[in-house]
Amino acid sequence: MNNLIPYFEHIPDFIFNLLLLFLAIIAGLVIRFILNKSFWIYYRRSKSFTSQQIIRHLHTPVGFLLPLMMVNATLPLMRMSKDALAVVDKTVEIGLVLAFAAVIIYSIKILELVVFHIYDISQSNNLKARRIRTQMQFIRQLLVSIIVVLTLAAILMSFENMRKLGAGLLGGVAIGATILGFAAQQSLGNLLAGFQIAFTQPIRIDDVLVVEGEWGRVEEITLTYVVLRIWDQRRLILPISYFIQKPFQNWTRNSSDILGTAFFYLDYRVPVEKVREELTRLLQLSPLWDGKVDVLQVTDTKERSVEIRALMSARNSGEAFDLRCYIRENLIKFIENNYPESLPRTRAEIDQAVVVTDCR
Repeated sequence: MNNLIPYFEHIPDFIFNLLLLFLAIIAGLVIRFILNKSFWIYYRRSKSFTSQQIIRHLHTPVGFLLPLMMVNATLPLMRMSKDALAVVDKTVEIGLVLAFAAVIIYSIKILELVVFHIYDISQSNNLKARRIRTQMQFIRQLLVSIIVVLTLAAILMSFENMRKLGAGLLGGVAIGATILGFAAQQSLGNLLAGFQIAFTQPIRIDDVLVVEGEWGRVEEITLTYVVLRIWDQRRLILPISYFIQKPFQNWTRNSSDILGTAFFYLDYRVPVEKVREELTRLLQLSPLWDGKVDVLQVTDTKERSVEIRALMSARNSGEAFDLRCYIRENLIKFIENNYPESLPRTRAEIDQAVVVTDCR
């Protein structure tokens, strides 16, 4: 090793620094390659979802972090003036802060994906999964926002002339909150409502809601607004405070199963028992029925007809809608084919007038 030192001393400083920089970057990439290969081997053996997401999401940010760490370790060996070394050191320091923040943000994203994988909302009984997803999504957005603010503050505080600004960014939260409270009360109200919704959960991801006369599913909950996917693929976007301040229907608040109704207005001569038997038969034939509720009742009597309600249950609101349509179509067909006199009709009675004939 001592024999090599005189040889390196004869290399120009610029070439020596480039060579040192190149070797540091290569060393960081080699370490990244070894880690990546290790995770691939483990994934092929275990088919671990976590390993797959680590490989997919951390490949790029770690590819910047490790070479920067190696470059930072070699800075004391570089041959340059103090001023030039200070500039390079500051640049590497900022790069390390940004790369480390990116690694943390992507790690939070991986944690969210793992939780989503464990709590799958595609299952029929997904109440717990939807609750966990809603909380996890809100926590991720909040943590990412905090990390971005802390990263910017750390970069600003690394400069002497910007240190006061960086400290103010961290220490002036209370003052800033007061100012923003007057300037953007609605936005802060939405943010606080987001906290309340994330933990009290009047709504969750994939909940079925009826809002402003529209039926749809909760597609996304952000820090300030909620995206509702309407049944016809439109998107209804509402401020998150709406769900704290105004009433709405949540069809999946406690469970995803739901009751469906179908109303029929028929003549008084309808054979109710026969229609009830047909309802049971139709439900037993349908895969949409969950086998729990099968009720047919005369719920009202009108002047010219009776109101009959068919009550049925399904695993979720989408299947309940299709089941109701199925029952309406087939019960009407059954009554039309077998008891047509039971269809609604209007009766009229005509009295023949007595005609008096003049015999004169």
